[in-house]
Amino acid sequence: MELQSELHKASLFQNLELLAGQVVEGFISGIHKSPFHGFSAEFAEHKIYNKGESTKHIDWKLFAKTDKLYTKRYEEETNLRCHMILDNSASMYYPEVGALSLKNLNKIGFGVLAIAALMNILKRQRDAVGLSVYSDQYNFYSSEKSSERHHQMLLAILSGISQETKPAKQTETYTYLHQIAEKIKRRSLIVLFTDMFQTSEDNGQLFEALRHLKYNKHEVVLFHIMDKETEYSFDFENTPKRFLDVETGSHIDLYADSVKEAYEKEVGSYFAALKLKCAQYKIKYVEVDVKDSFSLIMNTFMVERQKFT
Repeated sequence: MELQSELHKASLFQNLELLAGQVVEGFISGIHKSPFHGFSAEFAEHKIYNKGESTKHIDWKLFAKTDKLYTKRYEEETNLRCHMILDNSASMYYPEVGALSLKNLNKIGFGVLAIAALMNILKRQRDAVGLSVYSDQYNFYSSEKSSERHHQMLLAILSGISQETKPAKQTETYTYLHQIAEKIKRRSLIVLFTDMFQTSEDNGQLFEALRHLKYNKHEVVLFHIMDKETEYSFDFENTPKRFLDVETGSHIDLYADSVKEAYEKEVGSYFAALKLKCAQYKIKYVEVDVKDSFSLIMNTFMVERQKFT
């Protein structure tokens, strides 16, 4: 999937850019570009050196060419640091689709496209973005940076993920969330994209890992991605079917209607507990149905985010 091309097709995507300044204001104060200048990795411009100023930032190479003294000015490092986390386990590749596109997304497709969309917004505001990807291991980590080279590198990683055909089978989400939480030292906005399914059934450890993400006063947003029709409502034709667990390889043969009621009760209970924990930990919970409009989901999130503190 060519991410930027698909984002340009999103009918409501321009609204995201219009809302960006308002939305991120609720994340961390001082998000926008500072009117002051200091030293950071992002070069802004040259200014004529005035006597009495510090010589620390004089551009001596430019002096050698022009015989004039200029100092380098840099944009003050932004206060907003955003770390995206993507679950890349086998269950995220459900449902099976052909070529991923804006109107034909599975869970991993939504995840990579949403991260790319948010990265574009943050880039325009010179905010620093990092990325973690996990499956059966901690596959990728990059700390938060705001350079163009870094942005392009992350887009290439996401694009590669969208083209994978043999994802890792198992995952223990809580293990990697703990590891990621330990890596992010400075206060950040953390955005997690996952279906919240894992190999083990220890939900307590998973909820504790979510709490760990908040330990350093981070703001946390959970995009809970699912195919609601089948994964929540278990809406299948009532004919004999083989249901395969893509992460463990185990399977069961049955009629969907024979377990539908019990399944909905169990899944509903788990989702309710997850939403409750997010509310307790002050984590913004965003329910995503991959069959819904990508543009509508993202615009709704951006509008609602203004009200979340």
